[in-house]
Amino acid sequence: MAFANNVLIVRRVLMAKLVDLWNRGQLVEQIDRLPIELTPRNAKVRGRCCVHKERAVWKYKSFPLMGFDMQDETDELVPLSHYAREALTRGKNKKDNILCVIDEACSACVQVNYEVTNLCKGCVARACYMNCSRHAISFDRNGQARIDHDKCISCGICKEACPYHAIVYIPIPCEEACPVKAISKDENGIEHIDESKCIYCGKCINACPFGSIFEISEVFDVLSQIRSGSKVVAIVAPSIMGQYKESLEEIFNAIGKIGFYDVMEVADGAMVTTRNEAVELKEKLAEGQSFMTTSCCPSYIELVEKHVKDMKPYVSHTGSPMYYTARMAKEKYPDALVVFVGPCVAKRAEARRDEAVDYVMTFEEIDAVFHGLGIDVATVGNGAYFCNAEKDGKGFGRTGGVLGAVKAQNLIPDLKGAQIANLNKKNIALLRAYAKGKSPFQFIEVMACEGGCVTGPSSNVDSVTGDKLFKLAMEKYTAVDETTKIEK
Repeated sequence: MAFANNVLIVRRVLMAKLVDLWNRGQLVEQIDRLPIELTPRNAKVRGRCCVHKERAVWKYKSFPLMGFDMQDETDELVPLSHYAREALTRGKNKKDNILCVIDEACSACVQVNYEVTNLCKGCVARACYMNCSRHAISFDRNGQARIDHDKCISCGICKEACPYHAIVYIPIPCEEACPVKAISKDENGIEHIDESKCIYCGKCINACPFGSIFEISEVFDVLSQIRSGSKVVAIVAPSIMGQYKESLEEIFNAIGKIGFYDVMEVADGAMVTTRNEAVELKEKLAEGQSFMTTSCCPSYIELVEKHVKDMKPYVSHTGSPMYYTARMAKEKYPDALVVFVGPCVAKRAEARRDEAVDYVMTFEEIDAVFHGLGIDVATVGNGAYFCNAEKDGKGFGRTGGVLGAVKAQNLIPDLKGAQIANLNKKNIALLRAYAKGKSPFQFIEVMACEGGCVTGPSSNVDSVTGDKLFKLAMEKYTAVDETTKIEK
């Protein structure tokens, strides 16, 4: 589960600064000065060698926020203002990759996984030495062990053998977080993401202590479309209720003030998913299939397509809530551009396969836009939005929501269901076992994030806060339902 950290704050502050400049019509004119303003000459720099390095990091972190990556720079003398001008005039961003690594920021991770600490007693047993098959361990004059990292293969046997626990494992945070080994260092020691393996779970983004991994943003593409007068409709994921303490109507009103023509609930599409999935599950079980999994988590779909292909026959063919809501939006506004708003990196991949979704914005980006435009969710009021989607559809934002909604359809008596929330290595192994066709459950809800979408990698708040806010919001809708039953 992700916790609050300063990297998230830094990322959001930078985006808010860029949006503020855009709002004042000064993005192109002032962006070259932004790194200097953020790190003036006498600033105290933590984690970097000097103010000049920090300024370079600010510069290159602006790239993905404007929809570029490091490969777009062919000449280091080209200023940020050149890229800002292109970001505001390009129309649709057609980059192939979804994630990128800022090499200027990715420079402080460990190069080795095992190290001997000063807890080493220089013992006679020398278990570390005796069990090392690569002869990578030698001893100093005082008897303390030392690892030759040119010979070490990071097998970890020495750590397990040491009776004093004097050898520690030092993980590379992003590589450790990735459940499918899609991240590795290149010849220069910089992390590289292999998107042919990546499932876009987003774990690496918040795992990197230096904030060097970014999504390629579409914020300025959306803002440019709005400013040009295009009809732009936002469809908002149910997990937005876990981002703010204000009511859903107030949140939607704040999103509307960005300039969206309309703001719609993805929870409405979630109910279509629920009904279709319940019918499909009943049909599959009647045909003799032993179980079926959900299909609404795009990160899980990427996992199946790239790593657990034997699971394909058991994945529901029902569209995701985004899929159905986007079509509702297009039916209502045929000439509109549709922007999905959610906490998910993998939705960017799903949107590329869906002709009804034009752009994706994350909760983190939406909050940065609020700050950049001076929109305060706490003071905007309710506006004209009435969020009347069914409670079961709203519940999709948290683990158990899909399973509970399908059970509520009452098409399958005594439905045996299970939840897999968090696509870590252990749960992926479990899915591989189920993919052999045997499962003790008839219906398996799979979500990439621990706790469900509400704890997604691109959320506005930390996981603990988000889960708490979502529970409180759902309790209000439960109370409303109970009141309605009494009145009836």
